[in-house]
Amino acid sequence: MARDPVPFSQLLAALCGGVDIMEQRGDMSRPIHRVTDDSRAVTGGSLFVAVKGERVDGHEFVDRAIKAGAVAVVSQAPVALGSLPFVRVNDSRKALGLLGSRFYGNPSAHLKMIGVTGTNGKTTTTYLCKALLEGIGRRVGLIGTVGYQIGQETLPASHTTPGALDLQELLAKMVERELTAAVMEVSSHALALDRTAGCEYDMAVFTNLTQDHLDFHHTMDEYCEAKLRLFTGLVGGQKIGKRAIVNMDDPRGDAIRKACPVPVWGYALKSQADLKAEHVRLSLTGTTFTAATPSGSFPVESRLVGEHNVYNLLGAIGVALHDGATIDQIREATTHLTNVPGRFERILSGQDFTVVVDYAHTEDALVRLLTAARTLKTDRIITVFGCGGDRDRGKRPKMGRAAVEYSDVVILTSDNPRTEDPMTILHEVEIGVRDALARRNHVQYHLVPDRREAIGAAVQEARRGDMVLIAGKGHEDYQIIGAQKFHFDDREVAREAIQKLRGCA
Repeated sequence: MARDPVPFSQLLAALCGGVDIMEQRGDMSRPIHRVTDDSRAVTGGSLFVAVKGERVDGHEFVDRAIKAGAVAVVSQAPVALGSLPFVRVNDSRKALGLLGSRFYGNPSAHLKMIGVTGTNGKTTTTYLCKALLEGIGRRVGLIGTVGYQIGQETLPASHTTPGALDLQELLAKMVERELTAAVMEVSSHALALDRTAGCEYDMAVFTNLTQDHLDFHHTMDEYCEAKLRLFTGLVGGQKIGKRAIVNMDDPRGDAIRKACPVPVWGYALKSQADLKAEHVRLSLTGTTFTAATPSGSFPVESRLVGEHNVYNLLGAIGVALHDGATIDQIREATTHLTNVPGRFERILSGQDFTVVVDYAHTEDALVRLLTAARTLKTDRIITVFGCGGDRDRGKRPKMGRAAVEYSDVVILTSDNPRTEDPMTILHEVEIGVRDALARRNHVQYHLVPDRREAIGAAVQEARRGDMVLIAGKGHEDYQIIGAQKFHFDDREVAREAIQKLRGCA
């Protein structure tokens, strides 16, 4: 991220105080003016941390870092540096976050830290947590898929959870600007790759676990183990009064709860739980339910749409209650909540049918989206979606099957094909489509690899009372084809298509 660094300087010995050191040589009183794992970012006075990445091994760039001005090196492999200070650690990836935390003054210690993890619902839940906490006077920063918010400043998100050093710098900026809390999406990649090392959380929220990222984690158990690290990591540290908030309707919820070393509140619609939604009513204009909580029961009215948002609301209500919010404060705040960009975002351009753009890019998220649409009693559901290239191929036929199970018209198109042939991806999705058609042979489906054309075709197909769901990209304003990123925003394209239909273009 291109940002001016928060000005810090630390002695090497102080930085390494919390790191598992296997060997050290040289002057540990050397002042360090910057910590980096990128040899291209090294300037005079830098500590270079050699990390073996997925594609590049930082150990190969130690010489380059020294020539650029590095005054010390941390590595997990032996390195000959002459008189320069050298520290060998057991795990340089984990050490990176710990060093960053020390360098930036241990910022998570000065913030109420709320981490939200799960396959779906992370973004909405973090936004809801932020809104509810601000309703009780907290000054809250946010880190997640849509962007990084620090007071009035919003930075583009490079990752759902940024790299270890970027994360510590963001948190330091929040402390510098006198924010009191940070709510963040914590991805399974970040947990597996120790990007959150050096962070101490006060609360952790588990939304759900369904198939995704198996190109990285390989198995669902491995995927779950990565998520679990957020909760087992709540043990120890300096903070008191920690709590986990866990979706007990998810099949993995019980295991997450049992593994937690701190008190847990479960939330649910169907299972026994500490926070429960009762008398749920859903409509296209919003949601109402009664929240039964450890602090008592109260009515909730929200403009958020769909059962999945009831779960998101319950998780956020749990966070707010644990942080001291009253029932009246929560009830008032929920009436003002608005949709997160790209999450069941309605496109209103004067048409007599509904158009919704949503980030759903997994089987479970697509089912949740389509189920929400079904409960809203629209006429036909026309679904446009694709699957990303160079990612988990196993979910492609499953998403195709889900689309046919809940839609009346399905249009398969490109998402971010990356280096894969778009038609190859669509044919893999089509396997699930054809399987589902054996049971629902009235459903129409089309293959339209150009996403703009696919959205236009869906709008042309729609009649009064229908709902067009454009899934997969949500807030994203780009499409990745090959190695290039092109501007593409589903919301803009949908509006253009509607205006063309109405003769306004």
